[in-house]
Amino acid sequence: RFCRKLTLNVHQKLGGRSRCGRSARVDAEPLGLKTISIYRERSKQNAAINAARIEKESKVSEVAVSQVTSQETRESSDVKEPFRRRLPDERQALTHHFSVGGQEGYLTVGLYADGVPGEIFITMSKEGSTVSGLMDCFATAVSLALQYGVPLKVLCQKFSHTRFEPSGFTGNPQIGYAKSLMDYMFRWLALKFLPKETLPSEDTSMTEENGATSAAGLHSVPPGSLA
Repeated sequence: RFCRKLTLNVHQKLGGRSRCGRSARVDAEPLGLKTISIYRERSKQNAAINAARIEKESKVSEVAVSQVTSQETRESSDVKEPFRRRLPDERQALTHHFSVGGQEGYLTVGLYADGVPGEIFITMSKEGSTVSGLMDCFATAVSLALQYGVPLKVLCQKFSHTRFEPSGFTGNPQIGYAKSLMDYMFRWLALKFLPKETLPSEDTSMTEENGATSAAGLHSVPPGSLA
């Protein structure tokens, strides 16, 4: 009468859905039992084994996660930080005067001890103008690129023969006509600091396309309109 808990051990071939299990649940209410525990025979032993297996698998997964984390940390540590090669406090510099389409200015190149360019300064004749401000910012970007290891050859190939105004004759017999300020400055840098075999050349496909467009435009002009 005073029992409030009942534990039944059922044979392995039987289960909670067997007649024994159903009758135990039915008889529990009039007896006033609060809980009924029904186990298969030797199930507690299997439960202990399963618990050990689960614990072992969890440890294996923790070890795998720690290995992956350590590998990622090792790979991130192997990535080298970008190195900036600063110029000494006292260095040699070369200043060049240029004129492109009436726009005059000075290009100053700071040199490392081995004579390699490490910075540039662009001073336009019209101080405070939009062109002067843009050139100043552009010179800072190019200087940082040079100090972080971008080859001068790459910069010259990228910016030489770019077309925008102002453009025009320069008075420099080695360059002649410049298509823009960028075109002149980087062609001059290439002539001054790069070997002749690495001098940037204009994209011939663009030149042929522009020539074909100009020829088509001339053929489309009515006769007598150019007189």
